[in-house]
Amino acid sequence: MKRFNTTLISMLAIYASPICAQDDYPALDVLLSSTTSILGQNLVYPAGQAEITSAIVTMQPGEKTGWHKHNVPLFAYVLEGQVSVDYGPDGVKTYIEGDSFIEAFLTDHRGENTGSKVVRILTVLAGAQGTASTVMRKIGN
Repeated sequence: MKRFNTTLISMLAIYASPICAQDDYPALDVLLSSTTSILGQNLVYPAGQAEITSAIVTMQPGEKTGWHKHNVPLFAYVLEGQVSVDYGPDGVKTYIEGDSFIEAFLTDHRGENTGSKVVRILTVLAGAQGTASTVMRKIGN
């Protein structure tokens, strides 16, 4: 009986360790957790060696991106300012400071700083080596 109790206590200690470790982790403010893009597209990762790219996009008032699409999932968080994104037949969506979203992919779109001050957007692309994460398109203006 004593051996059984020792074994049980050892097993509980092993299984409880991850829980205790989580208790020591700082509190998280989750910005976004999603399985789809802003347009409802299911997230699909490219094949190959995973590669994460993070960048801050800075746009002046009135500045526009060219028409483009992303071949990989892209998380965006508006650090400051206001940006409107034209998704063509899917309409225009406007994002302001503090908004986070999974950008459309495999869909042409164009962003514009529609605010009166600089817009800064933190982007994180979940791609793969050898896969172009952003492809520029020539559509209209």
